[in-house]
Order: sequence, then C-alpha cells, then structure tokens
Amino acid sequence: MAQEQRESQARTGADESPEGCGPIWLGSEVAAPVPLRQRAYEGIRSAGQIARVDLARQLDVSPATVTALISELLAEGLVEEVEGQARPGARGRPPVALGVRGAAGYVIGLKLGEFQHSAVLADMAGHTVASASLERDGPARSLKVILEEAEALTRKVIARAGVPEGQILGLAAGLPGLVDHPRGEVLWSSVLEGHQVPLAALLTDSLGLPVWIDNDTNLLTLAELWFGRGRAARSFAVISIEQGVGMGLALDQQLYRGAHSVALELGHTKVQLDGALCRCGQRGCLEAYTSDYALVREAQTALDLGSRHQLSPHLVLESLHDQAKAGNEAARTIFRRAGRYMAAGLANVVNLFDPSLVILSGERMQYQYLYAEDVMREMERMIVGQGREAPRVEVNAWGDLGWARGAVALGLTHAGAALAMRGAA
Repeated sequence: MAQEQRESQARTGADESPEGCGPIWLGSEVAAPVPLRQRAYEGIRSAGQIARVDLARQLDVSPATVTALISELLAEGLVEEVEGQARPGARGRPPVALGVRGAAGYVIGLKLGEFQHSAVLADMAGHTVASASLERDGPARSLKVILEEAEALTRKVIARAGVPEGQILGLAAGLPGLVDHPRGEVLWSSVLEGHQVPLAALLTDSLGLPVWIDNDTNLLTLAELWFGRGRAARSFAVISIEQGVGMGLALDQQLYRGAHSVALELGHTKVQLDGALCRCGQRGCLEAYTSDYALVREAQTALDLGSRHQLSPHLVLESLHDQAKAGNEAARTIFRRAGRYMAAGLANVVNLFDPSLVILSGERMQYQYLYAEDVMREMERMIVGQGREAPRVEVNAWGDLGWARGAVALGLTHAGAALAMRGAA
C-alpha cells in the first residue's frame, strides 16, 4: 500500500458500517453449538435485512423451519418485517424482508481509559443512540473511584439517550491490562489499583445490570469484526498503539482469547533482553520502546524537556513530532528506533499467526513513523519464508469511541443471545 493511501486511511478513521452488524457469514463451520433460533436471530442482525428464503439458505434448513422460527421471533417483538430491496429484473413491489427490532432492548459499552472514559448506548440492531465521555486527570485510580466514574458515565449516557433504565439489557466494559473475561476479573491494569479485582461483579452490584468485561484491544478487535473492516474477513489481527501496545486476533470470525483469557499481550513480548523498563515491571518489552510513555521518556531526555515547565504527555509527543518534521535529528532518531521495534513486533505476529489482514489502530496512527514504507519493508525482511506474501496492512484510527463500540459488540453478543433464547421452549 502506498504511503499516501495509509495516511489517508489514518485521517478518515473507521469505515462507514454497511447495513447490519456482526460478522458476515462466510460459510465456515460454527465453532461451538449454537441453537438454531439464536443463529437465525444473529443472521438477521448481521444482514441488516434479509428475505426468509435467503435466511433458510444461509442456515441450511427448510423454508418451513424458518417460517416457524420467524413467527416466534415476530410474536415476541425481537424482529420485524421491513421492505426489502428489489431483486434485479424483478417486477412489482419489493419483497418483504426481516430485520432485528432495535427497540427490543439496549446495551451500553464503556471504555475505561487512563485519561478519558467513553460510553456508547446502542439498540439491539447495533445502532448508536447516544454517546458520552468523562475526562480524567491521571492514570491509576482506586477501585472506589473507578466504580463511581463508571456509574456517573453510565447515568450520563442513559440520560442522553432518553431510554428507560428498565430497557437496558446489560453493560460491557473494557480496560487496558490483563482481563479474565469468563471470570470477570481484572488481573492487572494500568487504570486500576490492585490485582485480581472482580470488576464485573462489582459493577453489576453498583449499576444493577448484567456486566461483562474484557481487555480493551479485544474490544477494538470486536469493533472491527462487528462494524469495521473485519466483518467479511475470516482471520485478522488488530494492533493498537496508544498508552501501551495491544493486540487482538480473530480466527474464523471468532475472537481468540487464549486458554486463560489473557493471550496476545504483544506489548509485553521481549525485544531486548535487560532493556528499557516497562510499566509492567519487566524490562525489554515492545511497548517500552513504542508506546506513548516510552516516546515521552525518550523525548524528555533528547529534547531537554526535563528542566522546563511540566508538560502533559500529549504536548511532549506533539513537540517531538513537530521537531522531527522540522529536521531535528534527535527527534527523528527516536521515531526511527520506535519504527524498527514496531516492524519487529509486526513480523512476529505474521510469523506466529499468518493473518491475511493486519489492522493498525489507535491515536498514534497520526504519527506515520509506525506505518511508513521503510517500517513495512523492515517487517517484510523479518518475515520467515522465501517468497512468502506479506499480509495486507491497513490503518483504521477509530477515535476514542471505537473501543466503546467494541464494548457494545460484546454486550450485543451476550445480551442478544439471551434475548433470542428468552422465549424458547
């Protein structure tokens, strides 16, 4: 991909989502047994609108079976009939199609960040109804403060949406660090003090809602899988570069978390033995050379910023970037070194997982050093295999609400499955 195209993608951000949300069915085998009724509901949601005959073909069942399923879902107000798109060459009125009834319920997605929390409230069709944010003045916070902030932001986005609280089916939240999704525990996070914090249960008690939590980069991967460039991709990787370096992986349209739900900590893979100190407490981690705090640390020394007035990390990074563009060799060296380490990290991902697509995301996509042509060439040189084709690398800078939309996808996954099966015999 040409440099100009990468920079254009970095500026434009997320794709405009097509009709429907969720992975577009590619004919792969279902990874785990899913009830037919739930598969029908999810198929309709993914398509946006779909005719009964097409749904029957997709589910590989008879039209009569689909008719019975749809009758139940219509009676319970979970789906609705909509005017479908006219078929090429067909005459008369367009056929009646099916769509998920968005007002059947709502979910909230939260991103808990170091300097800002974000929230999105969406209906069951995945349409955003309202969003809100809450500024913070520092990274780590006590559990009490995090719970208070999450509750305040939740109340704020519900008020903006004007939705009765009784129609909220659940809330999903993501935060950086090691998160055990099935157990709802935060093993470690840069935004939360303590270890093995049962955050999902505590938020449930605080908010009176079912709550699911996950690592923030997993949520960004879900955002791509449900609303972005990964909808029609069988397998892809997402690399996020912000305060840290995160990775998410979708295999056969399923989010991969690992045996203990803490896999893919790319930022804490080692690129230099006994190297720079990482905030996780170990040395030589990838993010100790490529993340925000690593660049700020280098900039304060190289640009002699330590003796000046205390600058925010954002202003330090802006100053570093401006000076690099102006020709300051020390600033350029910092970016070049970070780019080389990022190339090594990307090559490791390709060598391990062989994805067809790698998506780079996060606020640092405004700094093209991370995806410059020389970084891509360096990555290709480090990929094992003579003549092996490098994956497509794309940039998709969602902005802060991207993580919250990924949390919405997590909420829709759980709440949608429960809703679809609620009236089942």
